[in-house]
This record gives sequence, structure tokens and C-alpha cells, in this order.
Amino acid sequence: MPRQNQPKANQTLIYALNGPDLFRHHCAPCHGVDAKGDGPAAKSLRVRPPDLRLIAKRNSGKFPTERVRKMIIDDVPPAHGSREMPVWGPIFHQVEEDRDYGAIRVENLLKYLESIQEK
Repeated sequence: MPRQNQPKANQTLIYALNGPDLFRHHCAPCHGVDAKGDGPAAKSLRVRPPDLRLIAKRNSGKFPTERVRKMIIDDVPPAHGSREMPVWGPIFHQVEEDRDYGAIRVENLLKYLESIQEK
């Protein structure tokens, strides 16, 4: 019997907890392995994914941890129309049946994104 809230076919689950692995598996298809917004799926999107290395630069040099967290877990309604970015918060919570590492995955992904910011 399938579990409730199964991810879509294109949202396969991985057991990784570290930020770089999570990024490569879940984010790089659109944002690219170098986070420049040029992943292989980017061409098929209506709006080009942003360069994630410039988040802090676009925010007066400070990485907006809470805002990025909300984008990942889908706590920010889109300003204009629907969003194309998948909602990863619920997906990160579905991996293990007996443990919830979702919050750890989100935190580790945030730390990774902060670590790749251009100065």
C-alpha cells in the first residue's frame, strides 16, 4: 500500500542529510551544479532560476536565512502567479518512516547555500 503524500515521480527521495548532496540532487537540475541558475531543466522553465551564489549580494551582503528557509518549505506565497520551484519542506520530511530528518535537511541546505555566497 503506498504511503500518504508520496512525492511525484520527478521528486525522488534520497537519504542524504548533508547540504551539498541535497543541493546536487534536488536543486542542481534547475539551479545548476554551480548554483548559477543554468541547470539542464532551467531551459524548460518560464522564468530562469536565480543565481543562488548571489543571494547575499542581492540583500545588502547579508544572507537572508529565514526568507530562504521559507522559500524552501513553501511558507512564502508567490508574489506573481504560481511558483515553479518544487516545495522541498514536505519532501524532506518523507524520507524515513520512523524518523523525521526534514528540519535537519533544510538547515543543512541553508548552511550550504550560505557557504557558496560570493563576497
